[in-house]
Amino acid sequence: MSDIVVKESKIHGKGVFANRDFEKGEIVIRYKLKQLTRKEFEDLPKSEKHFTSFQEGKYWLFSTPERYVNHSCEPNVNPNFKEKHDFAIKDIKKGEEIVTDYTKDDVPGLNMGCNCGSKNCKRIITNN
Repeated sequence: MSDIVVKESKIHGKGVFANRDFEKGEIVIRYKLKQLTRKEFEDLPKSEKHFTSFQEGKYWLFSTPERYVNHSCEPNVNPNFKEKHDFAIKDIKKGEEIVTDYTKDDVPGLNMGCNCGSKNCKRIITNN
């Protein structure tokens, strides 16, 4: 049994959900990243650029399942890009969607509406 599962999300398209309880501080997702050259990044279709990050002076393409972690203005995980994982910043119950704050990651050209539904929703997410 996998600790996480990808399925339809109320926030946006697909999402990642806990398939068991996680405790605060626990690693929830380990990234499987593909490093891209600048040209490879520029040649990506717009739909794939959404799944990239610019860290350590390099472009990275997220794989499944981490590419489906949705944004929330009240996240339950934070990224640790240096160690290539997301960790729980609070206890997460089985069935809960795994969500992060995209502004904590350097997503190239991030500028999108937010559908997280939290009471503290910022409505627009940008890193510009």
